[in-house]
Amino acid sequence: MSTLYARFAAHVDAALDALETDGVLARGLDRRNVTVEPPRDASHGDLATNAAMVLSKGAKMNPRALAEAIVGRLSALDEVVSADIAGPGFINMRLAEDAWRSELAAIHASGADYGKSAMGAGKTVNIEYVSANPTGPMHMGHCRGAVVGDALASLLGFAGHDVIREYYVNDAGGQVDVLARSVHLRYREALGEAIGEIPEGLYPGDYLIPVGQKLAAEHRDAFVGKPEADWLKLFRETAVAAMLVMIKDDLALLGIHHDVFASEAVVQAEKKPEAAEAFLRERGLVYDGELEAPKGEVDPDWEPVTLPLFRSTQFGDDQDRPIKKSNGSWTYFGADMAYHFQKAQKADALIDIWGADHAGTVKRIRAAVEALTGGTKPFDVKLVQMVRLLRGGEPVKMSKRAGNFVTLADVVREVGKDVVRFTMLTRKADAQMDFDFAKVVEASKDNPVFYVQYAHARICSLRRRIGEAGMDVNAAPEPALLDAEDLDLAKLAAQFPRIVESAALAREPHRIAFYLYDLAAAFHAFWNVGNDRPDRRILVVNNVKLTISRLYLADAIRQVIANGLSIMGVQPVQEM
Repeated sequence: MSTLYARFAAHVDAALDALETDGVLARGLDRRNVTVEPPRDASHGDLATNAAMVLSKGAKMNPRALAEAIVGRLSALDEVVSADIAGPGFINMRLAEDAWRSELAAIHASGADYGKSAMGAGKTVNIEYVSANPTGPMHMGHCRGAVVGDALASLLGFAGHDVIREYYVNDAGGQVDVLARSVHLRYREALGEAIGEIPEGLYPGDYLIPVGQKLAAEHRDAFVGKPEADWLKLFRETAVAAMLVMIKDDLALLGIHHDVFASEAVVQAEKKPEAAEAFLRERGLVYDGELEAPKGEVDPDWEPVTLPLFRSTQFGDDQDRPIKKSNGSWTYFGADMAYHFQKAQKADALIDIWGADHAGTVKRIRAAVEALTGGTKPFDVKLVQMVRLLRGGEPVKMSKRAGNFVTLADVVREVGKDVVRFTMLTRKADAQMDFDFAKVVEASKDNPVFYVQYAHARICSLRRRIGEAGMDVNAAPEPALLDAEDLDLAKLAAQFPRIVESAALAREPHRIAFYLYDLAAAFHAFWNVGNDRPDRRILVVNNVKLTISRLYLADAIRQVIANGLSIMGVQPVQEM
């Protein structure tokens, strides 16, 4: 069923088509930036379009003159009570109340599908998120990116894309060798050796003890006192496998499950970096050259080295980047470039969710993706700021067991998955965030998690209360009984589909959380009016028809809240 904003976008499009046919408007003008949205000031009407403002230059027409021509077409629609021109050429429309009643019917008819869009047109988007080094359990530094990435994946799926959720396992770098050495220490400990304090540079967390015990049980003392070359590969592979099990379990606590776990070690073993280098050399985009001397005070031992360099400056980067080190091994960038080339083979667009500390590498990887795909695969990087953990305003102490960080599992077990997920989406991803254990479980309007969930639970309780009052909650409503005050809620609910599309287009799932808070606030305000005005209550004693009709309205609000929460990966509650 067509939603109201989509229907009016089609009405505007049809009006423009008609003006082209009549010769008023030039054919072939770019309409992509034409919008239909609520006016900033609700007193100006119900809907506004910028069509005349956007198209006037290409049409070589005065914006107001073009607006008048468009208004002539829109005014003829049955759903439009009036269409007026504001300022230099904006068009504001007031709709008949039945238009909003029809939208309530659309919400009920569509149910869990209300707000879904075909804008993605089935195109495949690969979203890589979390991708924490496989060296320990997930900590709260990983949590925000995990939630943002997973919610974005759900949002894009809701908006009609096919989505691949991917995790890149960095299992080929020096950090996994350090992990293997740390496990070897725990292996010796399991065999009875007193290891004392964990040496600086190794991972100190107790979570490695079971891995050492497993290796001790399987291999006894076969690797005690032996050269590192004899055991490093085995210990590395065993440790990484154990860490991935732990990571997957931690993510599952948040309701996060990836489709693909891609291994950096496999990327290198399958010679993907060599293939990427050859591809770029053929196009003159990799050459052998010398790096510029480091800026600032130069090390007297520094000597220029000839390395294979990627021409990232050709794509807007500050300098060309080495893809190999002087010892012949791949730089992290060289391997990462090949990994993105691999992802691009199976997707129409790529999105990476990175911590803000990786901001300095965005330009070079964007340059690499553009070079490797010929600019045919859109690539976006979303940077996520860290989260500061507080308890009643005071910084949270670290966990010794985990190795001086707060584990994601401990936080989820304390406050719950839904609280963590919703809270991580209450601010724009690139804005700093405080996560206060006391505030996120507070039952107040200032806590968005509670406020939105409470609106959903309130509506569920309303259905029970109406039933207990002896009214048939399944009776047919009479939407004509809903007046202008009632329909103000319908107007806000009707915005959900356009919020979904705009959030998907901007790659910003937090917009869903913001919208749900506004919708919940409007519903609570609607509810509270009844405290002073019995005629405005949803459950109106001795007026069954009005009660059932307002329940119909409230149920539509509940459905929209539930749909928005599902995108966020949050379970709507029925009672609190």
